[in-house]
Amino acid sequence: MSWSALLSIITGLELTLKLFSLVLVLSLPLGLLVAVAKVYGPKFIQRLITLYIYAMRGTPLLLQLMFVFFGLPYVGITLDRFPAAVFAFVLNYAAYFAEIFRGGMVGVPTGQFEAMKVLGINHFKGYRNVIFPQVLKTTLPSLGNEILALVKDTSLVYILGLGEVLRAGQIAANRYASLIPFIFVGILYLIVTGIISYLLNKIEKQYQF
Repeated sequence: MSWSALLSIITGLELTLKLFSLVLVLSLPLGLLVAVAKVYGPKFIQRLITLYIYAMRGTPLLLQLMFVFFGLPYVGITLDRFPAAVFAFVLNYAAYFAEIFRGGMVGVPTGQFEAMKVLGINHFKGYRNVIFPQVLKTTLPSLGNEILALVKDTSLVYILGLGEVLRAGQIAANRYASLIPFIFVGILYLIVTGIISYLLNKIEKQYQF
């Protein structure tokens, strides 16, 4: 494998990490907001959110990427390749994160809400200081699994012609008729997921109460 092929794979890794970071930063808070609206919002909002989550979880992410990039221009909305990928990923992962957060919310005993009311703790402060830490504790393992899945799902952006790390490795492997680029890409994925797993474990330990 030549130096130029190595550089192309590193460049692909940069795009993969950039996409992963943006999607994670945007989809986590969006998923939390969606979950709150589904649990505590009006009935018609809950129905709309249920339909949205059903559509996102019931169709392949690859199809959603194609719809956003190739389909939206038909209704006058045109996005460049990278923003289209971010948009599709955020919509998809926010739905999954919302269901995870919702599961944590409904698992909190209702007596705690009654206790906050009796103690005169306002809803926002009580939710931030009492309820959300418990939700986060119970949902962290599931969130961690989805975050790790996000790292690997970024490879799907090849359909939009983006040169992420796996696509760069495939091009190098085809050019040199060698498996070494794929091995190198696999090592990079293992390093990235290993670092993320370590950080997630550190966060989990902070919520062991």
